[in-house]
Amino acid sequence: MHLLNRYKETITDGPGLRYSIYLAGCAHRCPGCHNTASWNPSAGVPLDEEVLSDLIEEINSNPLLDGITISGGDPFYNPDELATLLRRLKEATHLPILVYTGFTIEVLESVARYQQALAYIDFLIDGPFVYALRDPSLQFRGSSNQRLIDLGQRYHR
Repeated sequence: MHLLNRYKETITDGPGLRYSIYLAGCAHRCPGCHNTASWNPSAGVPLDEEVLSDLIEEINSNPLLDGITISGGDPFYNPDELATLLRRLKEATHLPILVYTGFTIEVLESVARYQQALAYIDFLIDGPFVYALRDPSLQFRGSSNQRLIDLGQRYHR
């Protein structure tokens, strides 16, 4: 898994003040994607233990943060590594986690290799970006087919 970018404070990647982590790798390749650099799974730097420890330290040093956002690419490009990352973030920060994905929740719940990560996600924005359905007025989403789903209603943590 590679870290493409991080934003220590943002209000555009979910509700409140968030720490956003952008991961590399995406097979959806949505036409009109705003982050085509994220498609390459080797872009950025390897998300090794040192980098992850630095991220956690930065997150924990900011008491103003309302949550963490994981975007990309598609974080589910590497589902096993995503589950490990989410578990570490949740255990170390105790902040709510929002994840963007081009998959729908129905697909994620029906494919075993995706399910482990869902246990650590509080909110999911699902569905591919569809250029014909783009709507700049939508909060935190690029197209009207994408849904903001509260996974706390589905999973007990």
